[in-house]
Amino acid sequence: MENKVIIAGFGGQGVLSLGQLIAYASIEEQKEVTWLPSYGPEMRGGTSNCSIVISDKIIASPIVDRADCVIVMNRPSLEKFSPKVKDGGILIINSSLIPDSYERSDICVIKIKANDFAEETGSIKNANLVMLGAFVGKSGVFSVETISKVIDEKFSGKPKLIPGIKEAFKIGYEIGQKY
Repeated sequence: MENKVIIAGFGGQGVLSLGQLIAYASIEEQKEVTWLPSYGPEMRGGTSNCSIVISDKIIASPIVDRADCVIVMNRPSLEKFSPKVKDGGILIINSSLIPDSYERSDICVIKIKANDFAEETGSIKNANLVMLGAFVGKSGVFSVETISKVIDEKFSGKPKLIPGIKEAFKIGYEIGQKY
């Protein structure tokens, strides 16, 4: 099994953190993983993306040309990375920031109002966790227990944030399972 993922958005949307959570979950489940971040010099507000390769075998290259899943947080990312989703793959769109219609008949397109749902959990910063939930809910790449453990470890220094983070993940997970 090999799963290639691209996550993209503006700096400050938690794109790299989302990629790290996926990488940590991979490690937790004793899978091989690469995480390759890319961001412009502007940082917050500039473009940011990362690619993750998850596998049961040794990974030959961290480069992702054709992705099993692309997660986009904004319109420029949709335009740049949506063509990289392979036939039968998954495209997860933050429709809070990309309200326009996007259709491709050869892939599963999940439109999720990540920012709106994140606000319901107490922080717009949880939008990336809504997207993570949709990814895990649709792909089944990790168990909910693994993600819960990774969240507990990653945010152990900020325990007050964990309930909102887990709620955001749960909302996305339930939506992802519907597809």
